[in-house]
Amino acid sequence: MRESWRWFGPNDPVTIEEIRQTGATDIVSALHTIPTGDVWTLDAIRQHQELIETSEAGLSPLTWSVVESIPVHEDIKLARPGHEKYIDNWITSMENLAECGIKTICYNFMPVIDWTRTDLNFKLPSGAYALRFDQKKFAAFDLFILERENAEAEYTEEELSEAKVVFDAMSEEEKTKLTNNIIAGLPGRMTDSYGLEAFRTMLGNYKGMTTQDLRDNLFAFLSKVLPRAEAMGVKLAIHPDDPPRDMLGLPRIICTADDLELLFKAQPSPSNGITLCVGTYSSRPDNDLPAMAKQFGPRIHFSHLRGVSRDKEEQRSFYEASHLDSDIDMVKVIDELLNEETRRKASSPDGQIPPEQHIFIRPDHGHQMMDDIGKTVNPGYSGIGRLKGLAEVRGVIRALSATK
Repeated sequence: MRESWRWFGPNDPVTIEEIRQTGATDIVSALHTIPTGDVWTLDAIRQHQELIETSEAGLSPLTWSVVESIPVHEDIKLARPGHEKYIDNWITSMENLAECGIKTICYNFMPVIDWTRTDLNFKLPSGAYALRFDQKKFAAFDLFILERENAEAEYTEEELSEAKVVFDAMSEEEKTKLTNNIIAGLPGRMTDSYGLEAFRTMLGNYKGMTTQDLRDNLFAFLSKVLPRAEAMGVKLAIHPDDPPRDMLGLPRIICTADDLELLFKAQPSPSNGITLCVGTYSSRPDNDLPAMAKQFGPRIHFSHLRGVSRDKEEQRSFYEASHLDSDIDMVKVIDELLNEETRRKASSPDGQIPPEQHIFIRPDHGHQMMDDIGKTVNPGYSGIGRLKGLAEVRGVIRALSATK
């Protein structure tokens, strides 16, 4: 497997020089300054690639190998009239990336909001800080800050009461912070950041859309993209919805193994694959991650190796745990990924896996700890916490590889 590290560009507090010191060989990045729906030009891609891959003589090389992500325009998800131009632009961006040798592309199909957390500085018993999703706080936002139409129908009487208690106890500053965490944009998100009124408007655009409607729109998008991906040797790796369940009246469609089965039955192209985000899938207790890693092994092109710890009383609430200390058995997941790499090697004519055929892995959402506490960091993407995660995962890989 290829060890990678996410880099947000020149403004990332973790520099390319620091990433090189981690021992990672590959970079996961994107052109975050290009508006959603616009083409990623060859010049823009090459300029970003040069920032990553140019180094002094004698230093370990880094390669931009994975894109996370090319954003999918909301008009595509809504199948609005004229949305085809945005599909064409997405395909052109993909082809330009492939021409530059970047052929693994992570993307998602989450409507309106991308990955979502309520707390960006949840203090752990160790004194380090983690990201957290608190269902009661999220309900308080939905019901009493956003005041979404008919939202109360989606909650039990007990949940309504609990959310009101949480809301009443919040200061104005806490309400503003919670709102910003949910709608103003977390690092790496591939949807726009909103004000409250614009957010309500965007949610209203999906009124009446069913899960099947959104799934059909994804399949229609892929029916246009996948033939070109196959022709260019590109591997698409869809990221699950995070958290993986319906939220704010919006349907979510990549949440479980059953969802993936439907995806591959509808679009069986070998270029149609997944990002196995262990933490996202494991925030649902009904997802068996080692089993999913085994079942979908040939479709896994990229993996975020992190886990979560779910609250015992409220399983929809969780915090980002240490990479090896979560609710899932990370060792078994890694073992299944190594088994898949062994199968790929055995099926290769020369017994070697081409670079783009490897499973790319990266540590994800590390804790803010040690000297990073108090620094300006992208939430979830501090340097030391991810380095700790990478070291732990690397140790598991080395130990398991020695027994194969």
